[in-house]
Amino acid sequence: MNALLSLSLSLSSSSSPSPLLLRLPPSPFKGNVRTLCPLFLRRQTKTPSLFCCRASAADYAASASASAVATERFRLNNLGPQPGSRRKGKRKGRGIAAGQGNSCGFGMRGQKSRSGPGVRKGFEGGQMPLYRRIPKLRGIAGGMHAGLPKYVPVNLKDIASAGFQDGDEISLESLKARGLINPSGRERRLPLKILGDGDLSVKLDIKARALSATAREKLEAAGCTITVLPGRKKWVKPSVAKNLARAEEYFAKKKAASAAAGADSASA
Repeated sequence: MNALLSLSLSLSSSSSPSPLLLRLPPSPFKGNVRTLCPLFLRRQTKTPSLFCCRASAADYAASASASAVATERFRLNNLGPQPGSRRKGKRKGRGIAAGQGNSCGFGMRGQKSRSGPGVRKGFEGGQMPLYRRIPKLRGIAGGMHAGLPKYVPVNLKDIASAGFQDGDEISLESLKARGLINPSGRERRLPLKILGDGDLSVKLDIKARALSATAREKLEAAGCTITVLPGRKKWVKPSVAKNLARAEEYFAKKKAASAAAGADSASA
């Protein structure tokens, strides 16, 4: 190792310059090359070769050009777009030989070939346009509330499979606790409705806003207690509410009078 170090120092300190050092490509390194040679020798694990700089003239030229490109700075005289990223626009009206010279691709005659705004979107020349020929959509697609659900539906077969016992209460809270329903979003504010798909053999206490006719018949046949919960009344003006109350009172009295007359006729 000492012999190699002394040989490298003797080569670097010789009076006759080495042709290998003269052929090296330009480098941005500004320090002394002599101080790098011992460090280079210490880092080598194998026997270093002092002639590692031997290379062809083509390799020297390629490395020089790469270093020149890497060290080139951006200036106003060398800025430009990437090749192929910018294309020239199509020149219309510059002679018929170019293909877009005479009418510039707008045709011979017609409203669309004239200057100006043209026609609006959806215009079909005066005939019934497509957006008026098709039927109006109903429900959610039409923006109406007819297609939105008004209840959280539960069938009798789901209640029977949940394992309720006699006397248990069936309500929105109990069904949520059993995991039969999991309303989210808008459905969290909707009431419960019992549907009649399936059969029920236990006597339960049903509390719901609405029941289908089939579900009511099956629940009454099974001996269940049905409680229809009142809905939220729509707000009306005080004068309208007063008139509605008077109408309900009037029809209630009339219904009671008719029922009493029917009972008297039956007893007679």
